[in-house]
Amino acid sequence: MSVDVVTFGCRLNAFESEAIRRRAEAAGLSDTVVVNSCAVTGEAVRQTRQAIRKLKRENPDARVVVTGCAAQTETATFVAMPEVDRVLGNTEKLSDDAWAQTRAVFAGGAVDTADMAAVDDIMAVSSGAAPAIDGIEGRARGFVQVQNGCDHRCTFCIIPFGRGNSRSVATEDVIAQVRRLALNGHAEVVLTGVDITSYGADLPERPRLGTLVRRVLAAVPELPRLRLSSIDSVEADDDLMIALAEEKRLMPHLHLSLQAGDDMILKRMKRRHARQHAIDFCADVRRLRPDVVFGADIIAGFPTETEAMFENSLDLVDACGLTYLHVFPFSARPGTPAARMPPVDGRVVKERAMRLRQKGDALLLQHLQNEIGQRRAVLIETGTTGRTEQFTPVKISGGAPGRIVDVIVTGHDGRRLLAA
Repeated sequence: MSVDVVTFGCRLNAFESEAIRRRAEAAGLSDTVVVNSCAVTGEAVRQTRQAIRKLKRENPDARVVVTGCAAQTETATFVAMPEVDRVLGNTEKLSDDAWAQTRAVFAGGAVDTADMAAVDDIMAVSSGAAPAIDGIEGRARGFVQVQNGCDHRCTFCIIPFGRGNSRSVATEDVIAQVRRLALNGHAEVVLTGVDITSYGADLPERPRLGTLVRRVLAAVPELPRLRLSSIDSVEADDDLMIALAEEKRLMPHLHLSLQAGDDMILKRMKRRHARQHAIDFCADVRRLRPDVVFGADIIAGFPTETEAMFENSLDLVDACGLTYLHVFPFSARPGTPAARMPPVDGRVVKERAMRLRQKGDALLLQHLQNEIGQRRAVLIETGTTGRTEQFTPVKISGGAPGRIVDVIVTGHDGRRLLAA
């Protein structure tokens, strides 16, 4: 083993993990496992700790480096783990110097506690520059960072303290990275970040996300498919709506950061949209792009949530016409305002999360049924699986990963489409 990177969490982490591996290898590290962590929920942090212990049992002679959002926000937790040799912050994990220093620290044998952590103040970071990569090993779909950090302070969210304030990548750098991936065989690229609909607010010309999308598609005509990661609908600009209506290479799938369907809970979350805005946005997009499919993040059991408030979230799923639900049972993150609010009983939180997931399963099943007989273009991810334009998973008879093939949907198995 040279350097192995284990990734948790978001697409931005997946993009950064490729840069981490290359920097660690270039620094001369070997027999090293890097864990790129997520801090979005307490469960994500628990899973990271559990994975570290397992990795060390399976690779007792390997050095273990922990980085990512959990390393940034809970540095002491990982420094205290006997399995961990080094902790790097979210800035340091993309620094050649930090990896060179890590190699020097490891060369000295046992790591002194004073040398274990290199984690600077993430709020002091102002650069939006992103690493350049040629591809992402083992993935048919490419990821391009367009933005990092977040200027908003939702009461439940720890991520701004792991990622810092919002910083945008220059448009020409985004275009160059997309072109690089396209020329290296990626037929689909995903624009990703922490809050991508805030894109451009810190750049001289203040371009919006829609402007970026249209410029990328115009500048890289050889790219067959462009996709967006999670967006905040309240920040969607006019150019983004135009792109959805006119740019067929922009995929008809949007994942929305909705979080709740009750106005009082949205206010207590410090979200910037109201329930009706979410409903109107989905209706507007569907008029412009009838084949669009929506997914959304929804939190179950936010503090003070009554049964009636929760029912409003359940109802929002139908009102918006959602298909894919990403359900989070509320997880109090230390240091956030929501952690100090009156909690909902844990058993109720779990029960509400289950009801949301059951609704999501039923909606997915309905979507799969409606797809039978449709002709779809599928990006092959493995020899037998792929994704349609709407991001629906498909089981196919075979093909080379990375290719786009036209298929007819013949059925489904309850979770995936079947195609010929």
